[in-house]
Amino acid sequence: MPIKIKKAERIQKLPPYLFAEIDRLKREVAAGGADLINLGIGDPDTPTPAHVVARLREAAGNPANHRYPDYEGLLAFRQAAAAWMKSRYGVTADPATEVVTLIGSKEGIANMAVAFVDPGDVVLVPDPGYPVYHIGTTFNGGTTYRLPLRRENGFLPDLGAVPVEVARRAKLLWLNYPNNPTAAVAPRAFFADAVRFAERHDIVICHDAAYAEIYFGERPPSILEVPGGREVAIEFHSLSKTFSMTGWRVGFAVGHPELIAGLGTVKTNVDSGVFQAVQEAAIAALTGDTATVDRLRALYRERRDVLVGGLRDVGLACDPPGGTFYVWVPVPRGLSAAGLASRCLEEAHVVVTPGNGFGDAGEGYIRLTLCSPSERLREAVERLRGLHL
Repeated sequence: MPIKIKKAERIQKLPPYLFAEIDRLKREVAAGGADLINLGIGDPDTPTPAHVVARLREAAGNPANHRYPDYEGLLAFRQAAAAWMKSRYGVTADPATEVVTLIGSKEGIANMAVAFVDPGDVVLVPDPGYPVYHIGTTFNGGTTYRLPLRRENGFLPDLGAVPVEVARRAKLLWLNYPNNPTAAVAPRAFFADAVRFAERHDIVICHDAAYAEIYFGERPPSILEVPGGREVAIEFHSLSKTFSMTGWRVGFAVGHPELIAGLGTVKTNVDSGVFQAVQEAAIAALTGDTATVDRLRALYRERRDVLVGGLRDVGLACDPPGGTFYVWVPVPRGLSAAGLASRCLEEAHVVVTPGNGFGDAGEGYIRLTLCSPSERLREAVERLRGLHL
């Protein structure tokens, strides 16, 4: 006789999957033989650089890499990450105590709440924002306080508007620039203000810098290069977007030693680290010719100009992104985000993401990606023209 299976309350309390209807429609449209142009998922279509793949092949053949890796990651990888931080930002980090290897930055982001959030603690999260900030918090008994990101404020949170009683209970503040989904880039002055805010209220800043190398103007700053940042912050970096390595699952966190130690303690107890051959390949990425990243950035710039120009031409006026490979597009008056996303899919066979999937403040926007060749982006624009927006 079957037993009664009851999921944990933390699972049952998750909000309904906001993309479920879009996924259902996507399957339905695809089943009819339609040629879908998928501008919904942020997954690079360009291959991992050849020298990185070659290093993996070589390292995977080494029997020494077939055993359990070090929990905190290979020292050589952490040294490469520290050297990369020094080269890019002028930030000096001790590889032994201020850097930890991650199974992709998503894992580290989720585990920050395990390490530092107690039941009843408040975590400040951007809205719209990456859902894992909220989910990691609620899984560990914390409460999220949403910080709206508005176009009129450059899609930066207004930290001065956080009520004093909320700030007093807050444990973590999540920031993410260049930003997913709004594609905004934060100026150095904003990070300086955030550091002062954290100092006043004893709040840890967690900066998700997954898109740090995808920008179209001046290089975005690291919060660790801002005076005081090293004392209050931890920064998460991913090789996924920078080197087209989303499937490899490798990244690192760098920052205050106590924050790195706390995250490392969680990892020691719940995972067994990153396959060492992948870490050796990641070293090749971090220490290789920066021209590969420059070329990727130029490619996304070309695609950005194609898509933004085309969208404006068909009635979807939008700002060119300052960074990331996303375009954040206001929905025309009279339509909802989900409504427009459904029309794009059903009538134009173009998959886009409704902005409210990233939080209530994302209503009124859709997100498109630049992870398709320019010719497909042009075709997508022509299909959207038929919607007469």
